Order: sequence, then C-alpha cells, then structure tokens
Amino acid sequence: MLHDSLHDPKSKEVFASYRFVRDLRPFAGMKHLDVAGGTGDVAFRILEQITQLEDLQQEHDASRITPAGSVTVCDINPDMLSEGIKKAKTAGYDQQALNFVEGNAEALPFADHTYDAYTIAFGIRNVTNIDAALKDAYRVLKTGGRFMCLEFSHVTLPGLRQLYDAYSFNVIPEIGRAVANDKASYEYLVESIRKFPDQDTFASMVEKAGFCKVEYENLQGGIVAIHSGFKL
Repeated sequence: MLHDSLHDPKSKEVFASYRFVRDLRPFAGMKHLDVAGGTGDVAFRILEQITQLEDLQQEHDASRITPAGSVTVCDINPDMLSEGIKKAKTAGYDQQALNFVEGNAEALPFADHTYDAYTIAFGIRNVTNIDAALKDAYRVLKTGGRFMCLEFSHVTLPGLRQLYDAYSFNVIPEIGRAVANDKASYEYLVESIRKFPDQDTFASMVEKAGFCKVEYENLQGGIVAIHSGFKL
C-alpha cells in the first residue's frame, strides 16, 4: 500500500507511534476511535493494551465485571481498511473488539458522545477541512474524552531545521524513487508536511473546536508533535 511504502522507511514515525499510544494511557473497558488508521497499526497497539489491562483486572478481582473495551478504526479509503482487516485476521485479534468502518473524518458515521478517546496519527494533514474534522472529533467523544493527534510538524531547533529541510526536499523524494518507484508521492508527503499548521496554530484550532487543556509535545526537535485535548 502507498501509506506503508511511504512510512515504513521512517523509523521516527514508528518510535513516535509507540510513544503516542503510551501517552494515551488506554484503560480496561475503553471504547476507542482511531481515525485515518485503516491499516490498523496504531489501533492494534491500543487494543493490545486494553486487553492486557482487562486480563490483569480479571486476575486481580474475578468478581469485578467490566464491559469489554473495543477499538473502531475509521478510514475514508476502503483499500486501507481491507489491508487492516487482513492484518487483524492474520494476527488473530478478537473481531468483536475490533471494528473497521469506512467514513470521512469531517462527518463521522457515529453517534454523539460515543467514545472515550479519539486518535488520529499521521492523517489529519491530509484532511481537506481540518476544522470540520476537529469539531466532529469533539462531537463523538464522551464528556471527559480525550483527543490525541500525532503528526509531522515544524522543526523548532534552528540548526536542525536547515538540515531537515535539505533532507526532506532532496533525499526523501529520491528514497521514494528507489524504494517504491514513486518519487511524486514522496514529494507530496514533503509538501503536505510543510503546509500543515505549526504547533501553536494547530493547538489554537483544537481549542477553537471546543477542547480544553490543550497541549502539545515536540518529538525529535519538532519533526513530529503529539497534540492533546479533552472534552470537558
């Protein structure tokens, strides 16, 4: 798939996604929505943590009954979803706890106040109307629910910024040509990162959508950033 061929060579994204799930702090019985995550990579990690916590809770107190948690993967691309479903079956994930739904981030096919948390990893920069997507994220979250976004961002270290720009515009497209025979898609990747709002601007957009306690954390000097907010 294009998404995988673009992203697998970049170890920074793999590291950041693990950090992203850790910071989310999944819990037993959690009802989670992962948007633009068709191939399931982030969703699988979240489901694994939910399941582990539920098993530990059951071992500690067998009389305590907690409704089973679940993860819903929503993506506008049916081919991505098909890939995710295939990977989930191969890995043996519980099909009752993992759902794949085709849908647009700007108009999610879910009821209000449905989910405990919403994640979108390396996908929101490709959304046409980011403000609409943020508002719909707010809509589907329960009160107290958490929004988290992982995205390539703007380098904040002056020395690193020049090096990263040179690498992005000169090296990454050539990696695309050599690895995937697709230089144009890598050029689009670089351009989409550059056009995405900087950290402070995006944080303001998250607040405008209604979220509280909005904050962000830069990883690798701002190459990647984790944004977070709560529906209170």
